Amino acid sequence: MAEDKKKAEGKKADGKKPEDKKPNAFVRAGQGSARFLKDCKAEIKKIVWPTPKTVFKNMGVVLVTIAVIGLFIFGLDMLFTNLLGQIMNVAG
Repeated sequence: MAEDKKKAEGKKADGKKPEDKKPNAFVRAGQGSARFLKDCKAEIKKIVWPTPKTVFKNMGVVLVTIAVIGLFIFGLDMLFTNLLGQIMNVAG
């Protein structure tokens, strides 16, 4: 009798309503993708882009750093090349 009462109320015997079914995998994937894209759009709006002046200033710092490191490596290369040349001449 209790089961008849539940069915009369629109519920299954296990206590779930028929409209409580999970949507199929394609629908869930679509909903997840839509939520992801919506969140991406919201995050992109929060980005604070640097001014051109800041970009050129940082670019100058990077170029100077590259030049200094390049000269340092060039100096080490010359030092080790000459050192190896001296060792090879002494051994020969």
